[in-house]
Amino acid sequence: MRIRRKSTGDIIFDVLNNLFMFIVVIITLYPFYYIIISSFNDPIDLLKGPVYLWPRKFSVVNYIYIFQEKAILNAAFITVARTIIGSAAAVLFTAAFAYGISRKWLIGRNLFIKMAIITMYFSGGLIPTYLLITRFLNLAGNFLVFIIPNLFNAYNAFIMYSFFKGIPVEIEESAKIDGANDIIIFFKLILPLSLPILATIALFNGVWHWNSWFDALLYGEGKLETLPLYLVRAIQSATASAEAARFVSTTGITSTSIRLTTMVVTTFPITIVYPFLQKYFVKGIMIGALKD
Repeated sequence: MRIRRKSTGDIIFDVLNNLFMFIVVIITLYPFYYIIISSFNDPIDLLKGPVYLWPRKFSVVNYIYIFQEKAILNAAFITVARTIIGSAAAVLFTAAFAYGISRKWLIGRNLFIKMAIITMYFSGGLIPTYLLITRFLNLAGNFLVFIIPNLFNAYNAFIMYSFFKGIPVEIEESAKIDGANDIIIFFKLILPLSLPILATIALFNGVWHWNSWFDALLYGEGKLETLPLYLVRAIQSATASAEAARFVSTTGITSTSIRLTTMVVTTFPITIVYPFLQKYFVKGIMIGALKD
């Protein structure tokens, strides 16, 4: 097999392409890198000016302060709990719905599909949703307020629906001949065959739960503060100069260093999880997007 040698134009294109991609990567990653190195810089020293490549005066006092704060630890516990429980419950609930509407023998299948589509274009709005959750469901201040309203998402359901349609019906018929009922088929046959799409939807839900703060602000009643909500409050309080001065005088920690460190603590865990799910994410989203 003859290999064509690259022309001068091809080499110039590759060099410029790689240079362009390198610049894009630097522009994309540097803000996060800046936050990390600033969080490891001494808080008082950081007031002298920003750091650029590495900490000017290395210190972990910001992290010691952060992890000694009971409010932050409580927020971290609530965030982790809602991410794990909320993602698992949403994946299971959405998978059950998507598997049901992917089978033509389901009674009322078209009605369920139309109802799901309607939720993609219309919602009740902020005030009706707030009244529903707080007055009729009475979930305000209850941890279940993070789980129940987020069990179903139509967009995720239709991605799973496309995936389940690709599983041959003959596999289910063989299982039924062996005596399996629908529940056993779903849990022991369908779900193990659907790991890529399950991981993809779990990633969607996990990232959403981890970053969500507005529902905690509306329904938490001060008892269910998540890490992103804590970060929002820290940013808001840091805008007041008196508050910033109080931080420096009483703890030696500045409000800026608290904000930067909280950003790292908030985003680092979900960033670590993503590479482990990426192979399932790409495969799941591609298969789930196929149309027949």
